[in-house]
Amino acid sequence: MNAELQAFVRAARQSGDFDSFVQAVPYMRFLGLSVRAEAEGPLCVLRGDPKLIGNARLPALHGGVVGALLESAAIIQLIWAAETDTIPKIIDLSVDYLRSARPVETYARAIITKHGRRVANVRAEAWQDDPAKPVATAHAHFLLA
Repeated sequence: MNAELQAFVRAARQSGDFDSFVQAVPYMRFLGLSVRAEAEGPLCVLRGDPKLIGNARLPALHGGVVGALLESAAIIQLIWAAETDTIPKIIDLSVDYLRSARPVETYARAIITKHGRRVANVRAEAWQDDPAKPVATAHAHFLLA
């Protein structure tokens, strides 16, 4: 990992402000992600943007965008909770699409279900109006070393 990105990770962990890190990752920047620090941990916010629509008839967000939001939420949760400045590497990601995600502000939060020395398991949920009605959920495994 390059030293500059590692510095963004370190700064984000220390301050709880992930904006510099998000801006340093090209795809997160393209998606327009932002991160809010909350008592429960970081909350990822994807603004409603017409460029992210995958089905213009509904209209609905592209499934890959929803998956990327969930993966990003998991990565940010791991960085927030970790004691290292390395970025976790995705091993696998399984997404359950539960309903169409309208092109409006969408939120995602993750929780770490198992944090080992080398591998972490994370669950993430994305919702729009009501956290009790997720549009998608994900389970992911990350390499930490």
